[in-house]
Amino acid sequence: MTLPDLDLPMVLVLLPLALLPLLRRRRDESPHPWTELLPDDPVGTWVARLWQLVAVLTIASLVMGLAGPHRSGTEIERITRGAEISLVLDRSSSMDQGTRRNVPEPGKGATEVRSKNEVVRDALTRLLNERPDNRFALTMFNVAPIRIAPFTDNAALVQAGLDASGIGRGPSKTDIGRALLAAIDAFAGRDYTGSRAIVLVSDGGARLDETVRAAVARELDRQRVALYFIYVQSGVNSPDLELVGTDVGRDIDNEKEEVALHLFFQGLDIEYRVFQAHDPDSMARAIAEIDRAQNLPLTITERLPRVDHRTGYWAFALLGLLLLAGIASLRRTTGATA
Repeated sequence: MTLPDLDLPMVLVLLPLALLPLLRRRRDESPHPWTELLPDDPVGTWVARLWQLVAVLTIASLVMGLAGPHRSGTEIERITRGAEISLVLDRSSSMDQGTRRNVPEPGKGATEVRSKNEVVRDALTRLLNERPDNRFALTMFNVAPIRIAPFTDNAALVQAGLDASGIGRGPSKTDIGRALLAAIDAFAGRDYTGSRAIVLVSDGGARLDETVRAAVARELDRQRVALYFIYVQSGVNSPDLELVGTDVGRDIDNEKEEVALHLFFQGLDIEYRVFQAHDPDSMARAIAEIDRAQNLPLTITERLPRVDHRTGYWAFALLGLLLLAGIASLRRTTGATA
């Protein structure tokens, strides 16, 4: 049995005071010189013993409560399956537009159109709920990256950030390069304990300048991070990145921004995959595929908070005082009757 930690261990020198109820008192002495003729009082004897026991335990509980017993906070390591995933979410105004990109079928009415941001939030919420042992970080971006949550196992914190992304509208411009660098920087200084990944969700692309390209390539390789690009297609004229191919030698500066960004990612010496989504179903399939890919052994350092045990001792002492008051009342009533 592990003894609790104490805030004030010196208070334990008062524990011998708990033996005071066991000492003989003057009022316990009988005024009769010979008590053999007195009738036996087994009930009174047991009540007196109960009073002594409760008094001893009550005083001991009070002393222990004053000493401040607790279990100190600590860290434990455990092995699970999952990854450290940094979510990078586009929060530009275009993400508030609808996801429907096909003309309704003849004879069928218009279907409900949900915003791209709403569809993305639902899919990422599912990922959070299905991966409770993962560590997630959340970064949003438009003209600048906004670090919402550092790496944490508190899914409610990340969920609150996702929910907040549905409030208001962002500007139309985006800076994906700075957002990626901010997401990669979230891994800096952390021990490598298992699989790492960045999930970039955006409905657009970017032409990164040479300096940003070099920084992104260098940091992704240094931090050993996999990259998943979920391209939320806006309409029927959106490029099909899965048909672009693997020709990374061509001049990406002359391509559309989405294609240029995809080709740059393909040319990196890292694990990279692109997913295209245009409705809730395709978005859910992309998240499910990432979930299957990032399911490797992961070492998690779990922080156990301090647990204060004083409340239990105070409650026991209060109960003891109530019992002592009840026994004292019983003894007085009995004496008055006699």
